[in-house]
Amino acid sequence: MKALALFDFDGTLYLKDSFTGFIFYTFKARYVLKTGLSILPWINHYYLGLYPADKMRKKLYYNMFHAKPVDHVQHDAISYTRVLQQHLNPQLLAQLKQHQALGHDVVVVSASLDIYLKPLCEHLGVDLISSEVESEHGKLTGFYKTADCSGLEKKRRIQQRYDLSTYSRIYAYGNTLEDAAMLSIATQPCMYGQDPLPVLR
Repeated sequence: MKALALFDFDGTLYLKDSFTGFIFYTFKARYVLKTGLSILPWINHYYLGLYPADKMRKKLYYNMFHAKPVDHVQHDAISYTRVLQQHLNPQLLAQLKQHQALGHDVVVVSASLDIYLKPLCEHLGVDLISSEVESEHGKLTGFYKTADCSGLEKKRRIQQRYDLSTYSRIYAYGNTLEDAAMLSIATQPCMYGQDPLPVLR
Protein backbone atom coordinates (compact mmCIF):
# COMPACT_ATOMS: atom_id res chain seq x y z
CA MET A 1 0.00 0.00 0.00
CA LYS A 2 1.14 3.51 -0.77
CA ALA A 3 2.29 6.11 1.74
CA LEU A 4 2.18 9.91 1.44
CA ALA A 5 4.53 12.33 3.24
CA LEU A 6 3.56 16.01 3.55
CA PHE A 7 6.15 18.58 4.64
CA ASP A 8 5.52 22.18 5.61
CA PHE A 9 8.47 24.34 4.54
CA ASP A 10 9.22 27.46 6.62
CA GLY A 11 10.15 26.52 10.18
CA THR A 12 9.86 22.81 9.38
CA LEU A 13 11.88 21.55 6.42
CA TYR A 14 13.57 24.95 6.20
CA LEU A 15 14.99 26.54 9.33
CA LYS A 16 14.24 30.16 8.45
CA ASP A 17 11.61 32.42 6.84
CA SER A 18 12.14 31.79 3.12
CA PHE A 19 9.79 34.55 1.93
CA THR A 20 11.51 37.35 3.84
CA GLY A 21 14.85 35.88 2.83
CA PHE A 22 13.86 35.96 -0.83
CA ILE A 23 12.87 39.62 -0.59
CA PHE A 24 16.29 40.58 0.80
CA TYR A 25 18.03 38.29 -1.69
CA THR A 26 16.24 39.88 -4.66
CA PHE A 27 16.21 43.57 -3.74
CA LYS A 28 18.62 46.08 -2.28
CA ALA A 29 18.16 46.85 1.41
CA ARG A 30 17.28 50.47 0.60
CA TYR A 31 14.33 49.41 -1.56
CA VAL A 32 13.14 46.90 1.04
CA LEU A 33 13.30 49.54 3.80
CA LYS A 34 11.51 52.17 1.73
CA THR A 35 8.76 49.76 0.69
CA GLY A 36 8.47 48.37 4.20
CA LEU A 37 7.94 51.84 5.61
CA SER A 38 5.02 52.36 3.22
CA ILE A 39 3.16 49.44 4.81
CA LEU A 40 4.48 49.89 8.34
CA PRO A 41 1.02 50.21 9.96
CA TRP A 42 0.05 46.75 8.61
CA ILE A 43 3.39 45.29 9.71
CA ASN A 44 2.88 46.66 13.23
CA HIS A 45 -0.65 45.26 13.35
CA TYR A 46 0.65 41.89 12.17
CA TYR A 47 3.23 41.69 14.96
CA LEU A 48 0.55 42.73 17.47
CA GLY A 49 -1.62 39.85 16.27
CA LEU A 50 -4.22 42.21 14.80
CA TYR A 51 -3.60 41.46 11.11
CA PRO A 52 -3.62 37.85 9.87
CA ALA A 53 -0.49 36.24 8.43
CA ASP A 54 -2.10 35.27 5.11
CA LYS A 55 -3.17 38.86 4.39
CA MET A 56 0.22 40.19 5.51
CA ARG A 57 2.03 37.88 3.08
CA LYS A 58 -0.15 39.05 0.19
CA LYS A 59 0.28 42.74 1.05
CA LEU A 60 4.03 42.36 1.41
CA TYR A 61 4.29 40.42 -1.83
CA TYR A 62 2.25 43.00 -3.77
CA ASN A 63 4.22 45.97 -2.51
CA MET A 64 7.59 44.33 -3.12
CA PHE A 65 7.00 42.54 -6.44
CA HIS A 66 4.25 44.40 -8.31
CA ALA A 67 5.29 45.13 -11.94
CA LYS A 68 8.71 43.50 -11.56
CA PRO A 69 9.98 41.63 -14.67
CA VAL A 70 9.26 37.92 -14.39
CA ASP A 71 12.54 36.81 -16.02
CA HIS A 72 14.65 38.84 -13.57
CA VAL A 73 12.80 37.52 -10.52
CA GLN A 74 12.89 33.95 -11.83
CA HIS A 75 16.65 34.24 -12.36
CA ASP A 76 17.06 35.35 -8.75
CA ALA A 77 14.67 32.61 -7.60
CA ILE A 78 16.72 29.86 -9.23
CA SER A 79 19.96 31.08 -7.65
CA TYR A 80 18.15 31.55 -4.32
CA THR A 81 17.53 27.80 -4.18
CA ARG A 82 21.23 27.38 -3.38
CA VAL A 83 20.68 29.47 -0.25
CA LEU A 84 17.65 27.38 0.70
CA GLN A 85 19.60 24.15 0.29
CA GLN A 86 22.22 25.39 2.76
CA HIS A 87 19.64 25.94 5.50
CA LEU A 88 17.39 22.91 5.17
CA ASN A 89 16.68 21.22 8.49
CA PRO A 90 19.18 18.30 8.55
CA GLN A 91 16.91 16.12 10.69
CA LEU A 92 13.86 16.56 8.48
CA LEU A 93 15.86 16.42 5.26
CA ALA A 94 17.09 13.00 6.38
CA GLN A 95 13.48 12.04 7.15
CA LEU A 96 12.40 13.21 3.68
CA LYS A 97 15.14 11.14 2.02
CA GLN A 98 14.11 8.12 4.04
CA HIS A 99 10.54 8.55 2.78
CA GLN A 100 11.89 8.64 -0.77
CA ALA A 101 14.01 5.54 -0.19
CA LEU A 102 10.88 3.70 0.95
CA GLY A 103 9.06 4.72 -2.23
CA HIS A 104 6.64 7.11 -0.52
CA ASP A 105 5.06 10.03 -2.38
CA VAL A 106 6.63 13.19 -0.91
CA VAL A 107 5.15 16.68 -1.13
CA VAL A 108 6.18 20.10 0.16
CA VAL A 109 3.02 21.99 1.15
CA SER A 110 3.72 25.65 1.83
CA ALA A 111 2.28 29.14 1.97
CA SER A 112 5.55 30.35 0.46
CA LEU A 113 5.91 31.11 -3.24
CA ASP A 114 6.14 28.67 -6.12
CA ILE A 115 8.54 30.95 -7.96
CA TYR A 116 11.44 29.77 -5.77
CA LEU A 117 10.01 26.60 -4.23
CA LYS A 118 9.43 24.93 -7.60
CA PRO A 119 13.12 24.78 -8.62
CA LEU A 120 14.04 23.64 -5.11
CA CYS A 121 11.47 20.83 -5.17
CA GLU A 122 12.65 19.77 -8.61
CA HIS A 123 16.15 19.51 -7.17
CA LEU A 124 14.89 17.45 -4.22
CA GLY A 125 12.72 15.28 -6.45
CA VAL A 126 9.48 16.00 -4.59
CA ASP A 127 6.07 17.40 -5.52
CA LEU A 128 4.94 20.92 -4.57
CA ILE A 129 1.72 22.52 -3.39
CA SER A 130 2.18 26.21 -2.59
CA SER A 131 0.98 29.76 -3.12
CA GLU A 132 1.31 30.48 -6.84
CA VAL A 133 2.09 33.92 -8.24
CA GLU A 134 0.48 35.59 -11.25
CA SER A 135 2.16 37.29 -14.19
CA GLU A 136 0.97 39.15 -17.27
CA HIS A 137 2.93 40.44 -20.28
CA GLY A 138 6.26 39.46 -18.75
CA LYS A 139 5.69 41.16 -15.41
CA LEU A 140 4.48 40.03 -12.02
CA THR A 141 1.06 41.46 -11.20
CA GLY A 142 1.72 41.41 -7.48
CA PHE A 143 -1.23 39.06 -6.94
CA TYR A 144 -1.51 35.34 -6.30
CA LYS A 145 -3.31 33.17 -8.84
CA THR A 146 -4.24 30.79 -6.03
CA ALA A 147 -5.37 31.29 -2.46
CA ASP A 148 -2.66 31.66 0.17
CA CYS A 149 -1.69 28.05 0.86
CA SER A 150 -2.06 28.01 4.62
CA GLY A 151 -4.52 26.69 7.18
CA LEU A 152 -7.57 25.00 5.66
CA GLU A 153 -6.31 25.81 2.16
CA LYS A 154 -3.44 23.37 2.68
CA LYS A 155 -5.90 20.58 3.46
CA ARG A 156 -8.16 21.52 0.53
CA ARG A 157 -5.29 21.61 -1.97
CA ILE A 158 -3.94 18.24 -0.79
CA GLN A 159 -7.37 16.63 -1.10
CA GLN A 160 -7.78 18.20 -4.54
CA ARG A 161 -4.44 16.82 -5.76
CA TYR A 162 -4.44 13.36 -4.15
CA ASP A 163 -6.96 10.60 -3.60
CA LEU A 164 -6.19 10.04 0.07
CA SER A 165 -8.21 6.83 0.17
CA THR A 166 -5.46 5.14 -1.87
CA TYR A 167 -2.86 5.66 0.89
CA SER A 168 -2.52 3.30 3.82
CA ARG A 169 -0.34 5.79 5.71
CA ILE A 170 -0.18 9.56 5.56
CA TYR A 171 2.67 11.35 7.32
CA ALA A 172 2.52 15.12 7.88
CA TYR A 173 5.13 17.46 9.34
CA GLY A 174 4.37 21.03 10.44
CA ASN A 175 5.37 23.50 13.13
CA THR A 176 2.52 26.03 13.61
CA LEU A 177 -1.26 26.26 13.85
CA GLU A 178 -1.27 27.08 10.12
CA ASP A 179 -0.35 23.40 9.64
CA ALA A 180 -3.03 21.97 11.94
CA ALA A 181 -5.55 21.27 9.15
CA MET A 182 -2.89 19.44 7.15
CA LEU A 183 -1.88 17.40 10.19
CA SER A 184 -5.53 16.50 10.81
CA ILE A 185 -5.65 14.34 7.67
CA ALA A 186 -2.51 12.38 8.61
CA THR A 187 -2.37 8.94 10.19
CA GLN A 188 1.09 9.93 11.47
CA PRO A 189 1.05 13.69 12.28
CA CYS A 190 4.17 15.39 13.63
CA MET A 191 4.17 18.91 15.05
CA TYR A 192 7.90 19.50 14.79
CA GLY A 193 9.48 20.60 18.06
CA GLN A 194 6.69 19.01 20.09
CA ASP A 195 6.23 15.49 18.73
CA PRO A 196 8.86 12.82 18.08
CA LEU A 197 9.52 12.03 14.43
CA PRO A 198 7.50 9.00 13.34
CA VAL A 199 9.25 5.72 12.68
CA LEU A 200 8.93 5.02 8.96
CA ARG A 201 7.97 1.78 7.28
